[in-house]
Formats: sequence, C-alpha cells, structure tokens
Amino acid sequence: MSEPTPQPRAAVLKMKEYHPPLGNRDGLRLDFNENTLACSPRVIEALQAVAGGDLTRYPEREAVEQLVAANVGVRSDEVLLTNGVDEAIHVLCQAFLDRGTVMLLPVPTYSMYEVYASETDGSVETVLAEDDLRFPYEALVKAIKPETRLICIANPNSPTGATVTREQILAIATKAPQAIVLVDEAYFHFFGETVIDLIGKVPNLVVARTFSKAYGLAGLRLGMLAAAEPVMQWLRRVISPYSVNALALVCLPAALEDHAYLDWYVTEVKQARTYLLQSLDEIGLRYWPTQANFVLTDIGPLHKAFVSAMRERGVLTRDRSADPGCDGYVRITMGTIEQMKHGVRALRESLDVIGWRED
Repeated sequence: MSEPTPQPRAAVLKMKEYHPPLGNRDGLRLDFNENTLACSPRVIEALQAVAGGDLTRYPEREAVEQLVAANVGVRSDEVLLTNGVDEAIHVLCQAFLDRGTVMLLPVPTYSMYEVYASETDGSVETVLAEDDLRFPYEALVKAIKPETRLICIANPNSPTGATVTREQILAIATKAPQAIVLVDEAYFHFFGETVIDLIGKVPNLVVARTFSKAYGLAGLRLGMLAAAEPVMQWLRRVISPYSVNALALVCLPAALEDHAYLDWYVTEVKQARTYLLQSLDEIGLRYWPTQANFVLTDIGPLHKAFVSAMRERGVLTRDRSADPGCDGYVRITMGTIEQMKHGVRALRESLDVIGWRED
C-alpha cells in the first residue's frame, strides 16, 4: 500500500497549465515577441558598475518607481513595479478574484490571464473573438454582469495583433464599475496609443506595461502596473515587497534614460514589420493586421511541419494552433530588418519544403 502524499488545494488541482519552452531556443528568436537584438548599452554599463556589497542589501524599489512614474506620466503612488507582467496579473487575480466572482476574458489572448485566474476560487468566462479575430466588443459588453470583477484586455492583443479603441475601453470600464479593467500595453511602443493618461480619472482602470519587449530586459523580469491610489493600496498589500530584484532596479533607469536606443529599435522593428507584411503579400500567405512586433499567419494543416522546417533553418516561430479559433495559425515575431531578411528567406524555403500552396 502506497503512502499518501500531500495534495494541493482544489483550485491548484484544476489550475490551467502552461508549458513554455525553458531551453533549446538557440537561433533567430521570432517566437516570443522579445527584443531580438540587445538591450541598451547603458544597461550593460550599469551592470558592470554593480559592486559585491550592493547585492547584500534587499532591493529598494521606491526611487525607481518614481522614475518610472515620471516616464509614463502618472503619480509615483500610482505605479507598482512587478516581477514581469506575469506577477502583475497574478497580483490582480489574488486581490480581486474570489469565490462567486468572474474574470471576463476575450480570447484568444495571452495565456497567463487564465492561468493565474484558475488558481483562485473565482471563475473565468471567455468571449471568442470575431471570425476575423477582431476584438469582440459587443459580445464582451453583453457578457458583463454583477459578478464580473476583472476584465483583461491586451492592446494590441497577442497572438492576433488586434487593437481596441480608447472609446471601447472607456465604455467597458463604465459598464463594469465593480470590476478592474486591465489594459495590458505590452506592445505599446510598436502601437503608439495608450490609456495610461486616464489613470486616476477612471477609477477602475489599470494599465500594465512590460520592459521585456522594446527595452530588451526579458531576462531581468520587469513589469509595472499603473492604477489609481485607492486600487494600488490593495495591490501593494498583496505583492511581495522584494519581488523585483536589485539588478533589475539598477538596470531599469539606464534603459529608461536611453531614449535614442529605444527609438532606434522601435523604428527598426516598424520598418521590418512593413517589409515582412509586404513579403507575406508577395508569397500569398494569409495574415491578420497587426500593430505589434509580431504577425499571426495562416499556415493551415501544415503548421507543425512549417515550425519544424523553420527551426531547421535556425529560425524559431510560435505555433498558436491550440488557441481558441487559431487552428493552423503560426505567430512570427519581427526583429531588425536584416534579421527579417533572413527570416523571410527561411520562410520561403520552409513553405517550399513542406509543400505549402496558396489556396
């Protein structure tokens, strides 16, 4: 008779699993929407200036949060640095989802919203995107009910690249005053539109940003939340005070100060986006309009073979077929123009090798 083993609570047993690749990502990384080149050189200089004694102290986030607040145009008490946007989502779920409450989620979208919601006693209700993968605004508004406590909107959305208008976000926040409306602006720099100026004016609006994409700091795990102070007090109560490490706090000011590098990289990616989409048009490969640093393509039944063929050519892409409404779809991240020239060559070769033909 086997010995009994400890069992987690019921919410963990039913928790939605997420299995990202944790190794073997050598090659041109067009799979996870990261900065595909490098962070600012100033970040490396800041790291090199770190002394051994600096690592003996617990991290001090207050001064850096003040810098971030000034950078995004909100008050310092309206900003919270997090260990990546994943922790930001986790904190929101822990603070606002309880038994009998609901997270409302337009899908397909970033997987971690549902993952973190599923470990609470709340429930998740999904609203499927339109047939053309547009944001399901009308259906989402109809789905709002008194039990709704958290609505997560990625703008632009991943994996689709679709966007939501400012007017739609305001209407959703007005329709659901009892709920937190999270607008995840992970790809803001490639889109250029934001609602962060409404923080403090729309009491239930929360904005998330990441420093993993345009800034190239994915390895440091840095994100942020912006929210009105009455909401922020609960988020600060839930979050660990030392979840953002000292090295990340050293590097972030250097990254924020190097406007020239950030502007250069964003411009490069936007030009590469134009090049890639024009190439897809020439090939005849269906894709969806995008305002992010990635594009969702329709490979069809050969999607697995395509991803494998691209990997054989040193280019990583992301199969999104498991997402709702995305069967046969593959997402491709944009890098620099030179990187995308290599990516397009690999794409053409891969489509030829697997026998893909335009319908």
